[in-house]
Amino acid sequence: MPQPPPAAPEADVERLANAYLRAVYRWARDGDWHDIHIGLPVPGLELLHPEVRSFGLLSAWNPYSRPREEARNRQADLELEAELGARGLVHIPSFSSATNRSWREPGWVILDIGIAELDELTRRFGQLGALWWRRGRPVRLRMQARRPSGFQAEAPVDWLE
Repeated sequence: MPQPPPAAPEADVERLANAYLRAVYRWARDGDWHDIHIGLPVPGLELLHPEVRSFGLLSAWNPYSRPREEARNRQADLELEAELGARGLVHIPSFSSATNRSWREPGWVILDIGIAELDELTRRFGQLGALWWRRGRPVRLRMQARRPSGFQAEAPVDWLE
């Protein structure tokens, strides 16, 4: 697993948080992809899984948003999928990308994952951010960083340091 990098400069954290807020997130079902928007609920996914109380979205690609070769990303993704299975967590494919498609990351929507467990996996797989929400509530971005001083306070972001 990746080791934490030196603390990112505040400007980098702010730039990445804004990029994550603008990114496109999707979940898959039967070959179709459906949108997830930070700050909004995800009723389609919730209708398909009425028993699920909470959801998370996590990728193992490009730890700390630093690009690395595809083979290493795919290996990390397999490790994350195996870990989710070992924990008995139901998960479905997801995909995240920049609006200009300059960045892309496969990942997983995880059903009934608690917030503490998602945060632990986020750190373990070297991710700066992940998504989490409760049924019927808006999706929130969870950042493994301190809120930059100039960052918009009303944004749907949980700063964890």
